[in-house]
Amino acid sequence: MGTVLKGGFVVELEPASVERVDLRIEGERIVARGEDLVPGPDDEVVALSGKLVFPGLVNAHHRLASVLARGLVRPTPTSYQALLEQVRWPFENALDLDAVQVAATAGGLESIQCGTTTLFDLHASPKAVTGSLLRSARGLHEVGVRGVLSYAVTDRMGAVGREEGLEETVSFARKARGRFRGQVGAGPCFTLGDDALQGLGEALNTTGTGLHFPLAEDPLDERLSTERHGNPPVTRLLTSNLLSPRAMAAHAGHLAWADLAQVLATGTWFLHTPRSNQGQEVGYAPALKFGARASLGTDGTSPDLFAEAQAAYLRSREAGQPIDVLRYLANGHRLASQVFEAAIGPMREGALADLLVLDYLSPTPLTAETLAWHVVHGLGSRHVEAVMVDGVWRVWARRPLSVNPTVVAEQSREAAAAVWARMSSS
Repeated sequence: MGTVLKGGFVVELEPASVERVDLRIEGERIVARGEDLVPGPDDEVVALSGKLVFPGLVNAHHRLASVLARGLVRPTPTSYQALLEQVRWPFENALDLDAVQVAATAGGLESIQCGTTTLFDLHASPKAVTGSLLRSARGLHEVGVRGVLSYAVTDRMGAVGREEGLEETVSFARKARGRFRGQVGAGPCFTLGDDALQGLGEALNTTGTGLHFPLAEDPLDERLSTERHGNPPVTRLLTSNLLSPRAMAAHAGHLAWADLAQVLATGTWFLHTPRSNQGQEVGYAPALKFGARASLGTDGTSPDLFAEAQAAYLRSREAGQPIDVLRYLANGHRLASQVFEAAIGPMREGALADLLVLDYLSPTPLTAETLAWHVVHGLGSRHVEAVMVDGVWRVWARRPLSVNPTVVAEQSREAAAAVWARMSSS
């Protein structure tokens, strides 16, 4: 038994195409594409009446736990270092395992309702390390999102905390199956001593994965890395052989051109997070210079990839360096395909059936030539009507099918209140 999507406009991002064709899904994959496909006797037929069939979006850098910090009242930080010391790190320290799982469910629900079918999460809960990635996976599993999870290893809590983080990120990477994969994660380079870098290298060799880490989000990363450890981040990462075509560097807003060129030469992915950079007042990252292997992430902001793509393009244009927004979105699919070793993103035979149905009544012609402009100026999460992941409908008629949004929201508010209370008492 399969599912036939009839009468929709099937969209692909690179090369851009908009074509009125049918798709047939069987199991977890697209098995046929063509005009007027004839359904089998047991097939479910979904009449789309001109709606868009769009590739499921990939959020290449997110922090699921941040959903519990929304609205948190704290002193306004006067610098990036103050932001870390007064807000982000106390919040992470206050997370327990129950909060981690609730946040994953709530964040995953928001993600899928915005059209994200795969997300890469870089997690940190220094006082609840062991089992935290499994709890995140359980939360995402409830919603049906595909997840690539990593724990941000750091020396911030001492050698014991570092080793716990390494064990957690390696353990999950070994166990992850199905819709989940693990990676090795790291905190900012200035929080990593030489022993931590060595441990990360061993973890990468053990798991065969890539490193997911923030890089040069603020000039503080280079200054403190040099003061504490004798060299700037890029030098230390290269010396430790931590950069590769599987590595993923988020932010990268404050790299000298020579350092950027060295990272580019390793094939490392760059993850652009323009809304987060704006919110934390750390400046604009030169996205046009990130090369062919660059994608989008939302970091700690709302997990809305349509909004992120729009912000990325508009900020790049304001800077006089406009990016190809369709390539940035399509690169998320290439990154996910690399990690899952399966085609994610193409609306073609053999690809995994991760897709969206968008109820978008275009006010102007929607073609391959105009698609980017509709992404930047028209399409949004408000148009997401249905979401399929791995060939299974996870959202239908704008309602999630496996969780009750009211219950998820109630649990999230309770968890947030508990986290905030622990922060106040610490």
